[in-house]
Amino acid sequence: MKKLISPTLPRPSLKMILGAGAGGFLAVACLALLSEHASLALLMAPFGASCVLLFAAPQAPLSQPINVIGGHVLTSLIGLLLRTQLPNTWWALALAVGLAIAAMVALRVTHPPAGADPLVIFAAHPGFDFLLFPVLSGTVLLVIIAIAFHRLSGTCYPMERG
Repeated sequence: MKKLISPTLPRPSLKMILGAGAGGFLAVACLALLSEHASLALLMAPFGASCVLLFAAPQAPLSQPINVIGGHVLTSLIGLLLRTQLPNTWWALALAVGLAIAAMVALRVTHPPAGADPLVIFAAHPGFDFLLFPVLSGTVLLVIIAIAFHRLSGTCYPMERG
């Protein structure tokens, strides 16, 4: 029977495992509580995947603040623009995701969870206020929570951009 654990990745410490889970819990809990009490939309499904990068791989280039915020805002804008101009068909959805990925790569703000944003937009049909709530406000808060969490835990985040 083959092992399901990658032999090329180092075994994470218990501190790293618990820290990643605690960071994701804290970030989603904060956004959910703020959403509930302030009656603002601050969460969307791709933010769960962003938390994986922010708390399990904070040194990764794809986890850096410019990538998290820039990636989500850019791909959401592309999704919103295309959704207003194109029919809700398989090819328009595919085009929105493809253009979103290309734009993130071109602008050096690649953040894989943001690739799902056009899918959310085509499914939910939000207005352009979606860019502010939850996209911009939610990602800024996620990054602030990640910075505070990592400072308290002694992890270097964010990394300097080269």
